[in-house]
Formats: sequence, C-alpha cells, structure tokens
Amino acid sequence: MTKTLYYTATSIDGFIADADNSLSWLFAVDSGGEGGPPDFAGFFAGVGAMCLGATTYQWMLDNHGYLDKPDDWRAVYGDTPCWVFTHRSLPVIPGADVRMVSGEVAPVHEAMTDAAADKNIWILGGGELAGHFADAGLLDELNLMLAPVTLGAGAPVLPRRLLSTDLRLVDMTRHGQMAQLTYELRH
Repeated sequence: MTKTLYYTATSIDGFIADADNSLSWLFAVDSGGEGGPPDFAGFFAGVGAMCLGATTYQWMLDNHGYLDKPDDWRAVYGDTPCWVFTHRSLPVIPGADVRMVSGEVAPVHEAMTDAAADKNIWILGGGELAGHFADAGLLDELNLMLAPVTLGAGAPVLPRRLLSTDLRLVDMTRHGQMAQLTYELRH
C-alpha cells in the first residue's frame, strides 16, 4: 500500500533550511560513525513518486547543477516521476520526468499514487508543502533526521500545529551525531 512520507533533515530548533534557504549547514554534520549513515538507497528503493516545492527545486538546480549535468539527477533519482509545486516558471532538467504543477495537493496526490504503483510517495520539502498534505489528510509519516545544529531562523520543518494525539513515534535510530525519528500521523 502506498504511503506518503515526509523524509527530511531538520535542525534541533526545527528548521530544514537556514534564513537564506540554504542546506549547506546539513553537509557539515557527521551522519556516520556509531550507528552508520542512514540507508538512502534502501529508502529510495521504496519510492515510486516524489514531489517538492519550488524553493527546494531551485536550490537543487543552483547547488547541484542538474540543468548542466542531468545525468547526476538520474544517478540519484533514476526515472522516478517528480512533481514540483510552483507558481513561477522553472526550467525542467533535460531528460528527467519533472512535472510542474500548482494548486491543491489532493488531485496531484492521486496522480502520484497512480504513478507510484504501490511504492511510496516522498515529499522532499519544503515544510509548507508537507503541511498542505497534512492539512488534506494525505500525509502518513514524518521521517526526521535530527541534526545537532541550531539555525535560529529559517524554513520550519512543518509549519502546522500537530499534537501528540496526531502523531505516534514508531522508530528511533542513531546515525553518528544524527537521530532519525519516525512518526505515523493519525488520521
């Protein structure tokens, strides 16, 4: 059965990007050592469709050079279809299955579920986009990599009020200096 997962890294104070919308802080964190790094390949093997917001997509283009090096995108994400929620014109990575969309998440979620073919849907970011899925009752799981960093400001991990009655901790793993926390959302 397809689940919709918000899998992201966050600072201790609850930000996924700093005040400049940068993720550079994350790459300085040791996720190895005792407990080893998280198994991204294992996680991604279970993903059949993914989506992200325009700011996250633009950051990826600017910092990974995917427009000039589309093979780098395919090396990480293969042919997995990707929906980008945006209200502006953005370039599409050559040869990648990237679809620009806007509006409500529910009809797009239906298309992603069909494309996922019993695999999971991954919401890469940002937090506001994940919040729209939560608002629509379509978010099944939060998978948070908690990094030993405080940013003081930036893009919040999930700018919604969710209470402990909405969430159930189902797993907790250590990866070097990071803690991976997995919560199911109760609908």
